[in-house]
Amino acid sequence: MALEQNERIQRTVEKERNRLLQFIRKRVDNVADAEDILQDVLYQFTQYLRLGTDIDSLTGWLFAVTRNRITDWFRKKKEDRFSDTAIETGDGEGPLYLSDILPDASAKTDVPMLRKFMSEAIAEAIDELPEEQRYVFLQHEVEGRSFKEIAAETGISVNTLLSRKRYAVLALRERLALLYKELIND
Repeated sequence: MALEQNERIQRTVEKERNRLLQFIRKRVDNVADAEDILQDVLYQFTQYLRLGTDIDSLTGWLFAVTRNRITDWFRKKKEDRFSDTAIETGDGEGPLYLSDILPDASAKTDVPMLRKFMSEAIAEAIDELPEEQRYVFLQHEVEGRSFKEIAAETGISVNTLLSRKRYAVLALRERLALLYKELIND
């Protein structure tokens, strides 16, 4: 009985693996995440067969489970806050966080002036973003609204909003990394 199950599992994996992976890759950009999702699906398939559960439409069942796993993956995936993300400076000193750039509030010297300068630079960098990216970034970061709320208000899909936010964060990271280098070299 176990030998038959193993052979059925092996045949099914060989037959469906590439189709399932292509299906996942159309929806998930990261190759490692796509492979993880595929492994979860194949593991669940193996467990169902080992428990003696009979699956009527094997291909349909596999794709339904795959869709569910992709949905679960998107639900678990959490967008990082801009203030929590690191900027690679390229100087070999490791990542740099926004809190590292902003001056220490307890310092007595040029703190007000430096804070004002940094605030203006950040505001200017945000103003230079394309309107769609700026709107999503400000709504999520400043207003603290969820992507679901923004999507419900605007009618734009959550994935599109996530993509716009990602591009905004990448542009701001690049811009603020240049600013950081200027401050360090002065």
